Amino acid sequence: MGRRIAQDKKFISDLSIIDIAEEGKGVAKQDNLVYFIERAVPGDVVDVELMRKKKSFVEGRVTAIKQASEYRVEPFCSHFGVCGGCKWQHMTYEAQLKFKEQYVGNALSRIGKVDVSDMEPILASEQTSYYRNKLEYTFSNKRWLTDLDDVQPGDSMDALGFHVPGRFDKILTVDHCYLQQDPSNDLRNTIFEFAKANEISFYDLKQHEGALRNLIIRTSSTGELMVIVVFAYPEDGQVELLMSFIQEKFPTITSLLYIINQKRNDTIFDQDIHIYAGRDFIYEEMEGLKFKVGPKSFYQTNSRQAYELYKITREFADLKGDELVYDLYTGAGTIANFVAKTAREVVGVEYVPTAIQDAKVNSAINGIDNTKFYAGDMKDVLTSDFIKEHGKPNVVITDPPRAGMHADVVERILEMESEKVVYVSCNAATQARDLEMLQSKYEVARIKPVDMFPHTQHVENVVLLKLKK
Repeated sequence: MGRRIAQDKKFISDLSIIDIAEEGKGVAKQDNLVYFIERAVPGDVVDVELMRKKKSFVEGRVTAIKQASEYRVEPFCSHFGVCGGCKWQHMTYEAQLKFKEQYVGNALSRIGKVDVSDMEPILASEQTSYYRNKLEYTFSNKRWLTDLDDVQPGDSMDALGFHVPGRFDKILTVDHCYLQQDPSNDLRNTIFEFAKANEISFYDLKQHEGALRNLIIRTSSTGELMVIVVFAYPEDGQVELLMSFIQEKFPTITSLLYIINQKRNDTIFDQDIHIYAGRDFIYEEMEGLKFKVGPKSFYQTNSRQAYELYKITREFADLKGDELVYDLYTGAGTIANFVAKTAREVVGVEYVPTAIQDAKVNSAINGIDNTKFYAGDMKDVLTSDFIKEHGKPNVVITDPPRAGMHADVVERILEMESEKVVYVSCNAATQARDLEMLQSKYEVARIKPVDMFPHTQHVENVVLLKLKK
């Protein structure tokens, strides 16, 4: 908890913003303190109300913009600043790219001791809105109220939208979201109004009661559409009432599914899927390859930019056709199947068994017969016996989760001494940590950041390592 700030020290004038933090807060430095200021942009000069003080930093919010940054723009979404997403949309896209590239370079040089002087420019996303293929909304009977809401006694407090940052039990009703293409907004708003009109109760996140819990919408580059309604405690007839309405109102839905989830958390990986209409999957397509995407499948949420990311990964691997490739943290085998045609064999390893099942299916439907997939904890699967059985890889591709690779996995990669390692990461800090260890035997040959998520702080980064001679 931060200390309360004395009334006579609650305001500061003419504070110069010099950087931006991950949470979308502007950064300033003054009097040996770091200031994190909500909705401030690098280059701004602002007056600030200070909210909380901790040992080495202070948090605050802008009360007046004395001088607007050249990077500042008017946010295009009416929910900006309340919704937890798209926290960088008050900056030009060019500025977003600049600071993402800067973040990657700083992380690799400071943490990983990597020479970033030859780092390649960040690859921008062609789409900066409506680029996501999956969104998950939450139903709640406790709507978050903004300053613009005029609520009268007896008004409904039901909401369908996104969690408010820092409040697990409060949901912001979303009118229009710029993240997912049509008919995502129409679906959400129509279902919201129908549920209210028919008195289907919304979930209470504290008491764990109520009928409607989540709405998941997946769209694909092939034009297919998946809608998943997650119920908690529906009354008799309510599932059929809502699902039949959705089917009739949106007849182009490819996959209409529902789940009954009465757990204390929203995850659906251990839940039964019920098919109401259509099939239980949709197809994604990439360079002529088809990928089967089910309700529990992992697939990169920016389809178009995922293709660019995988092309860079394949380019860095520079396969000639006779290589054995290990694809670590393979997920649903997307990268493995994408590079298989230019390799002798690809061996994929992934922790989640259902993802490995998807990977095998994706190989089968594309007629790919030079892939093998294994499920299990990476540090337990990737043993010396495993390598003896499958062979020492010429190339390792690794795309771990945000936490990076376990130290045992890094050690195993060092022991294998593959000619090349292509490291794809969604967290430059943990990637840099791993690179520092890998540099005992490898040299960094290429670095290429890729922007997958415009208007957010998130950035992917691809690094090519070559074995030292």
